[in-house]
Amino acid sequence: MKIAILTIGDELLNGDLADTNTAAIARILMDSSLPVCEAATVGDRKETIAAALQRLADTHDAVIVTGGLGPTEDDRTSKAAAHAFVRPLVLNDKALKQIRARFRAWKREMHPRNEKQALLPGRSEVITNQNGTAPGFHLQSNQADLYFLPGVPREMLAMLVEYVMPSLLSRFPNPPLQCQRVMSIFGLAEPDVEARINRNGLPDGVELAFNVDLSMVQVKLRAKGESAQKLVDRAELTVRKTLGDYVVSIGSDSLAGNTARFLSIASLTLALAESCTGGLIAKLLTDQPGSSAFLERSIVSYANSAKLDCLHVTQEILDHHGAVSAECAEAMAKGVHAAAHTDVALAVTGIAGPDGGTIDKPVGTVYLAMVSPWEERVERFNFHGNRDQVRLRTACTALDWLRRLAISQLSDTSRFSDTCGFSNDGEEN
Repeated sequence: MKIAILTIGDELLNGDLADTNTAAIARILMDSSLPVCEAATVGDRKETIAAALQRLADTHDAVIVTGGLGPTEDDRTSKAAAHAFVRPLVLNDKALKQIRARFRAWKREMHPRNEKQALLPGRSEVITNQNGTAPGFHLQSNQADLYFLPGVPREMLAMLVEYVMPSLLSRFPNPPLQCQRVMSIFGLAEPDVEARINRNGLPDGVELAFNVDLSMVQVKLRAKGESAQKLVDRAELTVRKTLGDYVVSIGSDSLAGNTARFLSIASLTLALAESCTGGLIAKLLTDQPGSSAFLERSIVSYANSAKLDCLHVTQEILDHHGAVSAECAEAMAKGVHAAAHTDVALAVTGIAGPDGGTIDKPVGTVYLAMVSPWEERVERFNFHGNRDQVRLRTACTALDWLRRLAISQLSDTSRFSDTCGFSNDGEEN
């Protein structure tokens, strides 16, 4: 069984848009033990699309195509598919009714150009789009099933789950069992992660792979066969025992999501004072549902005047140590802590760049400070990368501090039992 993904659009090739569809489709297929053999991207020329479709259909059992189903002239996927498989391009009544129904539901007048979206290759089966105007379609060429979906991720994913996956699984009802689990590691370099895992060993039959995603090292555990799930479960336990609190998330979880969850479970309230991150820490936390349970406030004290007025950092600290200093970070944390009366306060100040660095404090110099009834902590970091990368590394480090503090409080009260946590003796709770 060989499956390919083809994404279509000039905007994907010239960098205007990132191709998120391939990764999303591959993850969903992998969850059903349907691995992708090839992925390709082509522009909007009819001849280029047709050639790619012919090649992939000749060498694969199934091809999932996204993009180029819109109403404008540069949306040429349907025309290219008709050309590739020598079929007439016909006005599909079912597709046209679907488009008209969508506009009625939106209480909007349908533009005449939208009728173009109902022009599909002959002998195609329409795939219903519940979220947009572009119908998908399914056609067969020799041994290959080809599924054409819109490029809008929300529309594409719904159609993939509702139509494409059941269709694939009906054709391949017993795919070879495969299992993959991704674990995100923060605070260790990739070689160190690999060395620690190799020292403890993984069960036979489990493949180990790595991916570096800026601040995170992703550990990928893979296995095939009837016992794939059990093998990966055992391998995950080994990695968790080996790396302990460096494991910040598993699967679709995230560092921010787990930090928010642990703060909520521990019933800890939080106040933030952010300078160089400009509110990024608060943004990542408030992206999580239920963040109002723990986040009391975040003050973006970007200018020195804000540090003086809102956080009561003294002029003496700014004059003698500077805004980017351990003393300033500590004063910021204590200032927001006194104002908010929360359990925990965390502050960050630094030089994200590209300018502003000195010999003593180059670009990437960041100070974090945290104040709580259990500890007061200030630390200097020297992060590398561009402005966005320095800010993100700072935010991730801050989230990790908060995550570890919440875990320590849960452990102390014997209330902690979670996939990313361990009791003090290193055994799983």
